[in-house]
Amino acid sequence: MFLEITKQKNPTLLEAGVFLHQNGLISPNTYVIDIDAVRHNTEILVKEAQKQQIDLLFMTKQIGRNPLLAKAIKEAGIEKAVAVDPWETLKLAEHGIQIGHAGHLVQIPLSMMDEIIDLQPDKLTVFSYENAEAISNAATKKGRKQSISLRVVAPNDYIYPGQEGGFLLEDIEKEVTRIEKLPGVSIAGVTSFPCLLVQDGNVQPTPNFTTINKAAAFLREKGYLSVEVNAPSVTTAKTLEIIKKNGGTQGEPGHALTGTTPLHVDETHPELPAMIYVSEISHHYQNQSYIFGGGFYPRSHVEHALVGSDYNQMIKTNIIPTNPENIDYYRTLELSNTSVGDTALFSFRTQIFVTNAQVAVVKNVQTNPEILGIFDSYGNQL
Repeated sequence: MFLEITKQKNPTLLEAGVFLHQNGLISPNTYVIDIDAVRHNTEILVKEAQKQQIDLLFMTKQIGRNPLLAKAIKEAGIEKAVAVDPWETLKLAEHGIQIGHAGHLVQIPLSMMDEIIDLQPDKLTVFSYENAEAISNAATKKGRKQSISLRVVAPNDYIYPGQEGGFLLEDIEKEVTRIEKLPGVSIAGVTSFPCLLVQDGNVQPTPNFTTINKAAAFLREKGYLSVEVNAPSVTTAKTLEIIKKNGGTQGEPGHALTGTTPLHVDETHPELPAMIYVSEISHHYQNQSYIFGGGFYPRSHVEHALVGSDYNQMIKTNIIPTNPENIDYYRTLELSNTSVGDTALFSFRTQIFVTNAQVAVVKNVQTNPEILGIFDSYGNQL
């Protein structure tokens, strides 16, 4: 998906991938991430966010909750993170990253509530009164009042399967009245996902954005002076203006940090491609080449690979589609005239935290590539 744009805008990252693999410094099934490009992308996002007066929180699930990259993003100007689930919350906090937002998309389990509250996140998103009550009980015991954001939904909103939940807009008055009686929480704002969606290469607000704006208007009419409108999905330098124009106050860049949103196949976007996937030819069977898997993502839209042992002589080939129900042991290439041990390079949209891949964080890919650390997909250094 991003192979051609990576060749155009960050070719030395691809060269580094071949060099590191052919010299035995990384194994197959490794994502190589250019930390300097990630810093560059962060700085671009921060500059535009300041212009649009949009608050940013950075997302790390796509990059395997990686501590080195999280710290680099923080140093480049986005000071706090959003954690998609409580386990990411704990992993980021373990490395000294302040949590700006947790509980969205995955709620905080009751058994983990106390330790999450102890981290003093800026806000927790709640899908239900019961979750708000659990947060209130935990915060009250600790003498705290926890800010929360309400996930608000309407019947025609765009919700991905497996992500359903939230307060119905038609019930918002009743639910807010109930929550206001809880002593340990205070309502800070509203959220949904996705608030923006890419369709045919263009970004459009989803019905979700209208829903949370109606909920925010209700809160303002009720006397809330500063209502945060958290509007995640496709947060890039070029979409921050769209978020602003549609009433959003906060974005959560994830793929933009590595230049891998669906928009980034277009060269006009300022973020650089910063991530590739490196594998190796394992064997041949019936005139096809098989490469080691483990790090492919079912929704990656991966189509092509570069194969060879020398970057300047690598051959582009198609990857044969695989049923996502199958275990990701191998992937198959159309090209047959490869050698066992050849490097295979890919660049596609991924979510490293749900793979079995390794992550190599590399600096100086433009001059002298240096591995800063190799990690598992959860963020633990190997």
